[in-house]
Amino acid sequence: PPPMSSNSARLDAIRAITTYKPEPADFNFHETSPMDVYSCNVFNDRVMRERLPRDVYKALQKTIRYGETLDPGIADTVAAVMKDWAIEHGATHYTHIFYPLNGQTAEKHDSLFTPDGMGGVIAEFSGSMLIRGEADGSSFPSGGLRSTFEARGYTAWDVTSPAYLQENPNGIILCIPTMFLSWKGVSLDKKTPMIRAGQALNREAKRVLGLFGVHTDLPIVAYAGLEQEYFLIDNNYTFARPDLLAAGRTLFGARPPKGQEFSDQYFGVIPQRVLSFMMEAERKLYKLGVPVQTRHNEVAPSQYEIAPLFEPANVAVDHNHQIMAVLRNTAKHYGLKCLLHEKPFNFINGSGKHLNYSIGNADLGTLFNPGDTPQSNAKFLIFCAAFIRAVHKYGGLLRATVASASNDHRLGANEAPPAIMSIFLGDQLTNVFEAFRSGHFEHADGGAKKSMNIGVDTLPPLPRDPGDRNRTSPVAFVGNRFEFRALGSSQSAADSITALNAMMADSLGFAADWLESMLKKGHSFNEALQSFVSHVIEEHSAVIFNGDGYSEAWHKEAVRRGLPDLRNTPEAMPELVKPEVIDLFERMHIMNRDELRAREEIYLGQYSKTIHTEAVLCVRMARTDIYPSGLRYQKELADTCVSLKNLNKDYRTDTLDRITADLRSLQTAADELEKLVEKAERFQGIPEKARNYCDSVLPAMDRLREAADRLETEVPGDLWSLPTYQEILFSK
Repeated sequence: PPPMSSNSARLDAIRAITTYKPEPADFNFHETSPMDVYSCNVFNDRVMRERLPRDVYKALQKTIRYGETLDPGIADTVAAVMKDWAIEHGATHYTHIFYPLNGQTAEKHDSLFTPDGMGGVIAEFSGSMLIRGEADGSSFPSGGLRSTFEARGYTAWDVTSPAYLQENPNGIILCIPTMFLSWKGVSLDKKTPMIRAGQALNREAKRVLGLFGVHTDLPIVAYAGLEQEYFLIDNNYTFARPDLLAAGRTLFGARPPKGQEFSDQYFGVIPQRVLSFMMEAERKLYKLGVPVQTRHNEVAPSQYEIAPLFEPANVAVDHNHQIMAVLRNTAKHYGLKCLLHEKPFNFINGSGKHLNYSIGNADLGTLFNPGDTPQSNAKFLIFCAAFIRAVHKYGGLLRATVASASNDHRLGANEAPPAIMSIFLGDQLTNVFEAFRSGHFEHADGGAKKSMNIGVDTLPPLPRDPGDRNRTSPVAFVGNRFEFRALGSSQSAADSITALNAMMADSLGFAADWLESMLKKGHSFNEALQSFVSHVIEEHSAVIFNGDGYSEAWHKEAVRRGLPDLRNTPEAMPELVKPEVIDLFERMHIMNRDELRAREEIYLGQYSKTIHTEAVLCVRMARTDIYPSGLRYQKELADTCVSLKNLNKDYRTDTLDRITADLRSLQTAADELEKLVEKAERFQGIPEKARNYCDSVLPAMDRLREAADRLETEVPGDLWSLPTYQEILFSK
């Protein structure tokens, strides 16, 4: 290992890595079967069926499975049983988990025990405490939905997502997933709109299914599979780099000699230390009932992925928040830092969170699955056509749900889909839809054309596999679902699922209205179906694109097609308050105008605050870390030149001149950035401030980085104080 240095955090970090030995895990599957561990910390259906009185269990299941209104009369019984179960497992506190509009998970712990007045305690947890909680919400962003002095925010029990136990070495906490609302019922979180959008989806989907003669008692729900990408680096590097510590990404760093160009990381052998971390994280997630299935190396060095199975979207979002928390906390046990930032390192791929989206229920399966019969094929075409219409009509809204300062660094690069919302269907399925537009269907073998009819006895089998998956498409059909690939790794999927459900509810309502109108006019059901699909393809096929989404030609073609190209957050966020979006959310009883405007204000404010923090950090690091390193090297060069001159020996000042010029450039760029930040902060309007940070501050940060990164390639390693990309990414 390198020698210890009292003035170099970089060398200290490297030395610490070479001597680090993780503690062995306190649990392994050699002693306990995975079958016994799975969901052991979840108040799930099995626990409720065993412990609740039969009538209470049945009443609760009507709410969980069928969406019926919760009977308040059973709340005390459920709370008492939940309390006893939690205390048996060692719980001392409970908390209502919710997701405020800052994008984080929030919790306030309250004790399950109260003094009994006789020197002891009693366990107390009533139905009212289960159903509703109160949090001091004054510091959560509200976007003007309430005044600062109106501090109260109220949590409401989400019955559809099971309670669970959060383990800590010093105790257990009972966690209850909840919504977070104001006194007047205004949503202050991400879960409430998602649940409301799910109700709208169920209502409109059942209208369409009813016209097919399909009836189901179970609600139609959205399903989600959330593939989570992340980076793991040694935690010592975090403390040696102020940018990783405060911003979660590197603001400086020269291109390393080796990046991801060999593709030797992708699906490669998982390093032992990382694999140990993954195994422990998965054990914790098994206990929480999270159906994690896949783990592997991703394409960038030190990048990895974890992916669970499909689940109802509401539960999937809750589980994804648990996954992110478990990854971050478990990494520390192995001396690692889990980075969920979308672009923690320049020059290599960033991290996304692919959202695999479908709709259906346990009775019907997924409604995006081409069936084995002509009738199921016809049903699939209606739902698929509705999705095409939804993305074309509300693509700007979908783009806004993935807009953030961190995801802007990733979207549109050659690692992630472009900011233009388009759909990849594959050639076969595209040809089927195009045939409806032309009114003819040409056989794959090049045979004669025949009339294309959606009738149950004439429609040919539809392709289940659309072909090779298009990695450049933001929305791709992958056989029985659509994969939305624009979501950022650190983001909650709730906003995107809310938008997708609302968009689909609107399109399915439009489909039901269309079909009902045609039937009233005397057309046959098959004619009505044919008419609807033909209309959608005629009006909305511009959103279908099976080519290379990275190409500049596609950007030009997208503009010609009228598709919005919203390349950054200040351009995307106004989509939330467009009249057609406000109308959509109000019609579907999801959010009102004020709630949408509040979100635009909050998210733009977060964008400006993020860039402000990073810009200030850039200036500080340039002046306190990078400039001193360059100055020390400049002094060494100057001293050497003076010595050679005194000895009457030949010498050249090229390197000294270059370092001197780079130091001047660094100083100039730092001064310029500081002034631009001060100017941006003087803007009073939230949209104007965000736009100024985007157009002026970000380019200035790039200019400062260029000067700093040049110096990194010149200054000797023993004088450079910041760990380099080569060290951070390849030290396992």
